[in-house]
Amino acid sequence: MTAAEISRIAGVTRATVSNWRRRHDDFPAPSAGTESSPLYDLPAVQAWLRGRGHTSIASPTEELRTALRLLGPGSGVAARQFPLVAAASRRTPEELAELAAMSDDQLTARAEKIAGESPAAVPGAEPVHYGPGDADVVRALLGCVREAGPQAAVDVLAERELDEGAASGVYQTPEGLALLMARLLPTGVSRVLDPACGSGMLLAVAAQQGARELFGQDSLPVQGRRTAVRLLLAAPEAETAIRVGDSLRDDAFPDVTVDAVLCNPPFADRDWGHDELAYDPRWAYGLPPRFESELAWVQHALAHLEPGGHAIMLLPPALAFRASGRRVRAELIRGGALRAVVSLPARAAYPLHIGLQIWMFQRPEPGGTDRTTVLFIDGEGEQRDSAPGTASATDTATADAGTRGGSRTRRSGSSASAAASFDWAELTDRILGQWTAFTTAPDTYVDEPGVARAVPIVDLLDDVVDVTPARHVRAVAADIDPAALSCRVDDLHEQLAEQVAALAASSASAGWQPSGASAREWRTATVSDLARGGALTVLRAATPGTRGSKGSGAAAVERPVLAARDIAAGDPPSGTADDMQADAARTVATGDVLVRAVAGGGDAAAMTRVADDRDAGALLGQHIHLLRPDPARLDPWFLAGFLGAEDNIASASTGSSHVHVTPGRLRVPLLPLEEQRHYGEAFRRVHELRATVRRTADLAADTAATLTTGLTAGVLLPPDPLDTSGAPGSRSV
Repeated sequence: MTAAEISRIAGVTRATVSNWRRRHDDFPAPSAGTESSPLYDLPAVQAWLRGRGHTSIASPTEELRTALRLLGPGSGVAARQFPLVAAASRRTPEELAELAAMSDDQLTARAEKIAGESPAAVPGAEPVHYGPGDADVVRALLGCVREAGPQAAVDVLAERELDEGAASGVYQTPEGLALLMARLLPTGVSRVLDPACGSGMLLAVAAQQGARELFGQDSLPVQGRRTAVRLLLAAPEAETAIRVGDSLRDDAFPDVTVDAVLCNPPFADRDWGHDELAYDPRWAYGLPPRFESELAWVQHALAHLEPGGHAIMLLPPALAFRASGRRVRAELIRGGALRAVVSLPARAAYPLHIGLQIWMFQRPEPGGTDRTTVLFIDGEGEQRDSAPGTASATDTATADAGTRGGSRTRRSGSSASAAASFDWAELTDRILGQWTAFTTAPDTYVDEPGVARAVPIVDLLDDVVDVTPARHVRAVAADIDPAALSCRVDDLHEQLAEQVAALAASSASAGWQPSGASAREWRTATVSDLARGGALTVLRAATPGTRGSKGSGAAAVERPVLAARDIAAGDPPSGTADDMQADAARTVATGDVLVRAVAGGGDAAAMTRVADDRDAGALLGQHIHLLRPDPARLDPWFLAGFLGAEDNIASASTGSSHVHVTPGRLRVPLLPLEEQRHYGEAFRRVHELRATVRRTADLAADTAATLTTGLTAGVLLPPDPLDTSGAPGSRSV
């Protein structure tokens, strides 16, 4: 391992490691590398750190990544660990700790025996044989399973395998999106297939919804192993069959029909087998064009359904309007197979730069009722309070402003924070409400202009066959009450005027003075140092799959959960049980300092905040570090301000597109408490300025969208050129 990796696991700076090398004769000598870039033996370094009282502050997942990285590329050791994770998940934490304490030879021998307990459940797994050099990885793996949970260990192993295989375009379906897709299925679904199962997330949530027979296939062996182990962990009572191979060219389940298909297939795959599969019987709705691989996946899914069965698929927005796919789209509509299309917000899932769509299919039943309409739901429009009669005017403006492909431009600090900032519970309820009403009584379904509309099939079968939701759900002038919209505009102007005044007060420059001819310099300490000295307590952030009881999830239904997105957006706790840590529930108290554990490169959103009365009593969500300072020694706002500084976050993070913050490496100036409070009050004012700017910008955007809608729909008249007061009854802003 390098000196940088030593600093990371010890929670100190590179300079500190260099000092240790010079000042301590017993510091481990380099075991490889060069004089300018020495490499050290991991066990020797860990033993030296323990002897000096330096406990590792690296997370269990980071320690596993380090152990795998030290073996170098091409070792294949990650692929051999999946059966061990499955077997280790059935051991207690005490048993895992006892295993990790064994000598290297005893550990590898025992691990071989344990891994042999479940290789048949993992596709492609063979009897595992460990060598002397594998002991460190096995020990790190057991530690990760014990402290972070078996699913976290599986994800690290898959990450390593995908990196080594240079697999590109491999993204995990977000859990909130997977749950939404599974809940779109009717109740009572028992047999579910995912022909492009990837990480296994869709099958896992299907099991949560009651499915008991799960079929999955993926072309990447690592993804097949990942899915198999995930299902062993999440649904041990279910019957599972996971296979490796190309589902389109080499279907592993040619004679299997199921109640439902859930799938997030590959996009824009030009080598899907167009020529060799030209006469395949699955193409009941027409041969998929060469550059429309998604339509091949759609028909593959329909071919595996029982009559009346449903397929819920995540697809790119261009599929809704590309000319090359028009004939197949028309046949899917004419044949009654396409039931609904839902547009999702951009950045809700990878690839983040486009707004994906959920397409709902149902295999027609012989002699069944003819279907006369297709439901379109615009899930991209943000819900906003609107006066009665406005018919969601601001949502309409948002929808109309989007691109033809369904992707919207939204204000966001970063792709990572934006992807995490969606309220999946609210979005799911909104979409499910429309879908349930439509499927219950499609002939009497009542449209909601600007949000959802059931469009007659005959109106869709034009020369374009464009099924982009925004094209069909937009409100028209007849849907909007002019008087109600005018009242809405007056109200928005009043609010905006008050908010601008608050912004002016928050941004007042009085009192900010230069420090002198040069910047101040001060001694600093790391959070790890402060924690060892008792000045604060650090609670490590949990990640999905953390080992522990799910019993605390019931409490989260009754109590709010503080999610990482709430810190980024400055919102009160908005999370649900899905956002909560899986181990014993931790409660946020007033004065706690909260640090986001994950951010995107270039993230401009807030990384820290001090818990206030709104947060007190909330349960701590995933991906949040909680620091509880001793108020007699550390001022919370002082601590939060310096911890959230851009340079501080950068020096304590790993990664590029997504950075993982290691809280123990963050540094804080050593100042008297009274001076800390002085700085703390300044940071509190900065926090309030950031919040006021955000509220003002959101309100201004809402006002502009509403005015645009009113003018373009013909329900508002332009003001008199001589009238500078804005809308009647409102103040100029």
